[in-house]
This record gives sequence, C-alpha cells and structure tokens, in this order.
Amino acid sequence: MAKAESPFLIVNPKSYLYGKESLELAKASDQVAADTGLQIYFTCPYADIRMIKENTSHLIICAQSMDPLAPGRGMGHVLPESLKEAGAEAVFLNHAENQKTVSELYHTIQRAKELGMITVVCADSTVEAKAVACMDPDIVLAEPTDLIGTGQVADDSYTTETVKALNEVNPNVLVMIASGVSTAEDCYNVVKLGADGTGATSGILNAPSPAERVREMAEAIVKAKSEKQ
Repeated sequence: MAKAESPFLIVNPKSYLYGKESLELAKASDQVAADTGLQIYFTCPYADIRMIKENTSHLIICAQSMDPLAPGRGMGHVLPESLKEAGAEAVFLNHAENQKTVSELYHTIQRAKELGMITVVCADSTVEAKAVACMDPDIVLAEPTDLIGTGQVADDSYTTETVKALNEVNPNVLVMIASGVSTAEDCYNVVKLGADGTGATSGILNAPSPAERVREMAEAIVKAKSEKQ
C-alpha cells in the first residue's frame, strides 16, 4: 500500500494527454522518479490507468476523481474498487473542474481509506483547506482557483500562512501548493517555504520538453528539501 511522503511532485496532464502521449510522459516521469528518489504522482484518464501502471515501476498512478459508491448499483459513476484494481494508488478529489459536496467529499475520502488509496483533496482557500483537513485526507492541495493555469504563483505569505494553518488543524496532512506553478524555480520556492509538495499541468505541458521540465522540477524539489534539512 502506497503512503504519501514529503516531498513529492504531481505530474497532472488532466485530459490534455491520453493513450500513447500520456504513456510517453509517464515513462519519462518514471525514470525521473527512479533517478531522484522523489515520490512522483502521475494523473491520467481512467481508461489509461492500467496501461500506465503496467508500463511504469516508480510512479504513484493517480485517478482524476471517483465516487463514494460500493460495488453494485451506480451506473455511470466511478467505482473506487475498479480504479484500485486497474492500478490507481491515489485519487484527486474536489478539483475546481470536478467539485463535490461536503457530504460526497467526506464519504469518498472514507472509501479511499478503506482501499488504502492516497487522497489528494483540493481547496480554493485557506479557510476551505482547513475544513478539508478536518476530513483527514493524505494531501490537501490549497490553491486559489483563479490562479490555476495562469503561471502566476500565489505570494509567499499565502504559502507560509496556509502551511501553518493546516499544520495546526491536522499535523498529519501533507500540504501541496501548486496554483500557477510552472517552473523549477517555482517548485523550489514553495517547498523551501514549507509546502510538502507541488505539481503542474500547463507548466509541464507547455514546456519545450515536458519530460525535461518534470526532471527540472523534481530536482528542484529535492534540492529545496535537502537545504531545509
């Protein structure tokens, strides 16, 4: 059973990549994870989970979402057991593009715990992040929605204050800051400021070489963590 570790990087192509292209970036990310020893998550469409899991060795494959149902009725919903069986060891929840009600979110986190899946739960503000932390997920991704994809990183005070606030609410939760993160320097800064990890979509996919950008980000995170220690 996978366990969330600090530091970490989440490579999140969302649904911009699928099939062969998704697998290509996953393999490159897998090599980076092997070379750096950094815990790297890779998200992909549901239909690609098994393919990517079977062709990588060092990544934590992360589903884009799931529903809190149990095997049985639930036509059209995403069954947690099916994701786990396919090879997903983690799941994103409550992303700005696929939000859940408080009740749905709580019960989905519980279902993930039953299956030993790591939960990465999104929150739009420090206040919302504190509420999410009370649900005891593994990772809280605290990012202002209006900065997603802009290349504009939240200011330093947001990172330090959010990390401090979440550690006070639930010291077992890892804190991820990622809104607007697009370069290795961004990754270095947020981890140096106290975040446990970060990740990117456009910052990776829009790079001249997405694979090289993943490597640069991973190395920057490892450097920041070692300097803090």
